[in-house]
Amino acid sequence: MANGLPSARAGLGLQADVALIVAVDVSQSVDQERYRLQMEGIAQALEDPGVISAILNGANGNILITMIAWADSATPVLDWTRISSKADAYNVAALVRRLPHKGGEFTCMARMLRGVALRVIPDIPVKANRVVLDVSGDGIDNCSDRDALHEERDRVLALSATINGLPIIVPGENETVGSGAYRAPGFGLRELSRQPDKETTTLDQWFTDHVIGGPGAFLMAAQGYADFGRALRQKFVTEISDATCAPAMPRCVMLTKERRVAGGV
Repeated sequence: MANGLPSARAGLGLQADVALIVAVDVSQSVDQERYRLQMEGIAQALEDPGVISAILNGANGNILITMIAWADSATPVLDWTRISSKADAYNVAALVRRLPHKGGEFTCMARMLRGVALRVIPDIPVKANRVVLDVSGDGIDNCSDRDALHEERDRVLALSATINGLPIIVPGENETVGSGAYRAPGFGLRELSRQPDKETTTLDQWFTDHVIGGPGAFLMAAQGYADFGRALRQKFVTEISDATCAPAMPRCVMLTKERRVAGGV
């Protein structure tokens, strides 16, 4: 029993359609209200009829889900749990709503990706047809330089996982990124000299260039924290059903074939 729910290991004979890793930003910019909006958005997505239908209509009729909260480091907040019914989905949603806010300071995405590659993916308890890391956040990595970030991203992709992105764009706050972004002490001078143009590089473009990758990888932006739940519901349906990210889907950007492999930048 993990977090009050049956562990995925309780049904070791069942193969999962997807192992979904939900990585939630809890850095300094995420206050209590923004954290609540994220947790409520995840809970409502799990309760959404479209998401539940996607889960139950998969080849195996179940998924595995785990959650990590990340800032300076990555902290597991939900162990690998199987969802194979509407009741399971509602139970996980109720648990998500009760998760306490444990914030951090910096946005250490490379560290999070390394933790996922070393500890989260290897701990998947049963075979899954697909492994998807769903990364949300409202800023760029301010702990590691670009080369280190790409190295850790490619470490995840080498495990046959897909990384999808959900940048949270707050109007007037973080639409563009660059040398003026908040930095951890000791952040390398090499990286500061290679920053994108603050006036032209958007957060969603930065996610596209430096975060997402793997088979079928895509990005869907949320327009502020109040829009997080809407974006996540659409992402979950796509990730769980392995549906195509259609061009008509609002704020949905899919990688070209060349960018879906490890190392493609």
